Amino acid sequence: MSAAQLTVAMHVFSCFCSHCVQMLEWFDHHGHVCIVFELLGLSTFDFMSINDFLPFNLDDIRHMAYQICTSVNFLHMKKLTHRDLKPDNIVFVKSDYVEEYNPKLKRKERRLRKADIRLVDFGCAMYDHDHRNPVVTTRPYRAPEVVLELGWSHPCDVWSIGCTLLEYYRGVLVFQPYDDIEHLAMMEQLLGPLPDQMINRVVSSKKKYFCNGRLAWERSVSGQYVSGHCKPLKEYMMCHDSDHENLFDLIGKMLEYDPATRITLEEALEHPFFLPLKQENST
Repeated sequence: MSAAQLTVAMHVFSCFCSHCVQMLEWFDHHGHVCIVFELLGLSTFDFMSINDFLPFNLDDIRHMAYQICTSVNFLHMKKLTHRDLKPDNIVFVKSDYVEEYNPKLKRKERRLRKADIRLVDFGCAMYDHDHRNPVVTTRPYRAPEVVLELGWSHPCDVWSIGCTLLEYYRGVLVFQPYDDIEHLAMMEQLLGPLPDQMINRVVSSKKKYFCNGRLAWERSVSGQYVSGHCKPLKEYMMCHDSDHENLFDLIGKMLEYDPATRITLEEALEHPFFLPLKQENST
């Protein structure tokens, strides 16, 4: 670990209210910096895996989402971008569960006892003033401005959180693209056409993906796959009560194409989806 990475660790892992993994101590071993962390449970991805990729229930999603937004907002206030947010890097404090029968699925499923999480893996985290690589984040959670090489900052983390929450809701990945153009095509199937102001700014090799100001994905061999496997965001809703409507409103604001108008995490923490948590804490 470099001195810069150790500095990040000291800033991030020392705050107990941040929902970031806690550093207990560190030491030097033959020139290698070693960090001792608190003992945690399974990652949210691993829990989904042992649960046959069944979706989390809405209350657990709300609880996890609030903590994720709190932890990443803490990073952003420290002028850090995580750059690799995904279910693998969100870990349960304890992954104890009970088995319950689900009458809709006619099978047993695992239900968490408590959905407390910690944010982990800060190996890619960068300060706002650091040198910037054009491509960041694991592909399925990569924001459109990253795919188009238009530069990135804190909003790319928000996009990744939106993808993660939708994955928790569905139990499976939202985007599973083979390449960048297929990824952009999936975004358009989910969210509608990319905005002109973003397309007009493309100056890199990604310009070949567009024809007359529109994404030319229908000409690609993946066109049929994309249209057959992706649908508009709201069509993934399993129910249309206020809780589900609020969750999808929040996800939609996180998956706003333009990073300048994408919801900030400070704003997200005030979203109506989290009102039941605040009411619960006030009683």
